[in-house]
Formats: sequence, structure tokens, C-alpha cells
Amino acid sequence: MTYTIIYEKINDPSFEEGYFYAHLPALDITTHGLGIEGAKAAALDLLKLWIEEKKANGGHLEKY
Repeated sequence: MTYTIIYEKINDPSFEEGYFYAHLPALDITTHGLGIEGAKAAALDLLKLWIEEKKANGGHLEKY
């Protein structure tokens, strides 16, 4: 499976400088990390957890 990740710089004063959102629109999930690489790593971790949760609950992944 292939998923698009959209990155957006976080301009919120409650975050330290350099953080980015990572959004996977096909699954409607978002996370964040320090820099693009940090956001990418967080998105991949979140995707793995999402897939594990779907499998554990008998969900089908075909539509995603």
C-alpha cells in the first residue's frame, strides 16, 4: 500500500520552532515531529499502529 503524507510547518507558539504536522489524508490521521524527518518518522509509526489496530479488530484494509 502507498499513502501520501502532507507536511505543514507548525506556526503555533505552544510548539518549539521547527516542528511539522504530518497528515495522511487517505486515513484522516495527523501527527507531528521535529523537522520533516521527525514528522515522517512519527507518521510511519502512527501508520503501523493504525494497521495493527485494524487487523486486531478484524478490519479490512482494502478500502484504504
